[in-house]
Amino acid sequence: MLGSNLASTREIHRSYSLYSYKSTFVSFTKGLCQIGKFVFFPKNTNMSSTPIDSRRGFLSTFLNWVEKAGNRLPDPLILYFGLAMLIPVLSWLISFIGWSRVHPVTGETIGLINLLTSEQIQRIFVEAENNFTSFPPLGAVLVTMLGIGVAERSGLIGTSLKLLVEATPRSLISVVVVFAGVMSSMAADAGYVVLTPLGAVLFAGMGRHPLAGLCAAFAGTGGGFSANLLLTSLDPLLSGFTQSAAQLYDPERAVTADANYFFMIASVLVVTTAGWFVTERIVEPRLRKWDPDTDDSESETKQDSALKAITPLERKGLRGALITVLVTAAALTALTIPQNAVLRDAGGSLAPMVQSLVIIIMLFFIFPGLTYGWIVGTGRSSKQLARMMGDTMATMGGYIVLAFAAAQFVAFFQWSNMGLLTALTGAEILKGLGVGHLPLILSFVFLAAGINLVIGSASAKWGIMAPVFVPMFMALGVSPEMTQAAYRVGDSITNMITPLNPYFPIVLSFALRYDRKLGIGTLISSMIPYSIAFAIGWTILLIVWYLIGLPLGPGAWINL
Repeated sequence: MLGSNLASTREIHRSYSLYSYKSTFVSFTKGLCQIGKFVFFPKNTNMSSTPIDSRRGFLSTFLNWVEKAGNRLPDPLILYFGLAMLIPVLSWLISFIGWSRVHPVTGETIGLINLLTSEQIQRIFVEAENNFTSFPPLGAVLVTMLGIGVAERSGLIGTSLKLLVEATPRSLISVVVVFAGVMSSMAADAGYVVLTPLGAVLFAGMGRHPLAGLCAAFAGTGGGFSANLLLTSLDPLLSGFTQSAAQLYDPERAVTADANYFFMIASVLVVTTAGWFVTERIVEPRLRKWDPDTDDSESETKQDSALKAITPLERKGLRGALITVLVTAAALTALTIPQNAVLRDAGGSLAPMVQSLVIIIMLFFIFPGLTYGWIVGTGRSSKQLARMMGDTMATMGGYIVLAFAAAQFVAFFQWSNMGLLTALTGAEILKGLGVGHLPLILSFVFLAAGINLVIGSASAKWGIMAPVFVPMFMALGVSPEMTQAAYRVGDSITNMITPLNPYFPIVLSFALRYDRKLGIGTLISSMIPYSIAFAIGWTILLIVWYLIGLPLGPGAWINL
């Protein structure tokens, strides 16, 4: 029966004509161009001389409104605590409606959990500590910052940035930062912790606004999480869910880890270009001129812009640090490459190494930082090393407190099943639209983007959505690889604007180092243009890819 269904599906698909979508695509593209012209280049404005925040364009007006409204909100710490207290109340109110859905995998009926019952209130009190200590970014951030602190306070990062400033033209720095953010997904979530503060420091070193550099790095890391020139740990993770879902329709169907490789390579160009344009033409012009001597920021950030010429001793320190990096890399290679290496499991996979990325990244900062400090004289004793690490942790106090509040909010939202029910309800609505292939795929992209606002984990969302949408699209003649690619686009484009992104608080805390008066509205309004630009660019790429019929990866085609 499955065989006949597959055969009939292929016949139905062959009857579709490629040209039936041409008029739709042309109209859609023209519409996007008109919208872009109106939004980004309003009439009677001069892009080169008129600051964006003084224009009357729709985007500028909207972003100014978002910033003002957001900045009227309480301090982020109070806001997260407020949201954490609001979730139980909402769960109690919605519980009267009887909101429930059937889980597509287990067949279990998922209902809303009222968090104001005696049992759940007890849980809120009992598990508060565990919510905090198990908050995903907390350990990763603090451990990584130990290494970064040594590299920073020894002078290694500052001198490296001097070298980068000398070697990189000012006009290309935005491209470099966004591209580095995109490629950082090779190290899982480390880009949020490492690149966002470094992007700010790098921009400050060039005399540019550090928040523009922070936003560029955040956009590349979050928005470009699914794009890379190399395969990352996300690829086998998603393809495993996709294959399981595809086998619900065709038991023999296999989906490989490189199923979206070609499409993701092309996506790097789209995300990097869009991120560069938004940083240079929208975000940085909206920010007031930054003066490190008058802004209410920490003394260490005032020094970020004072990048002077590199001295001979500093160059010697850089050479020593580079040698240390190579030695550390060689040691890591010896621990991972041999079949019976220490960082391989009994089956020979590199899972232990992948799970150790945080400590590995820390060591790649500490060892070169120590070498550099020994050569230039900034770190030649154990007391100096201890002081570097202690001072770094002292600057993280605000983030630790913020992480406690954010952890409670995320936990309560998960316990109530609000995110899961939103995903299942959205899936039912999309399934019932009954439109053609391309409109359905685009609808799925924006559904995934919307669900990303309430469920942060890419694998958690795909574990829920894949069993619903992969078989559904296969029945229409669309390959599981194409469905997965559409999901990856939608999952990425709202990563930077959702407070449920577990790394949003750490990015906000980094931003507050440069402007103590900064509100959450300023950060969100600065990230919205990236989200819009990525959505437009990636959607056009997806449409073109579909119409031309290019392979998504080796042997992975768009249609069955």
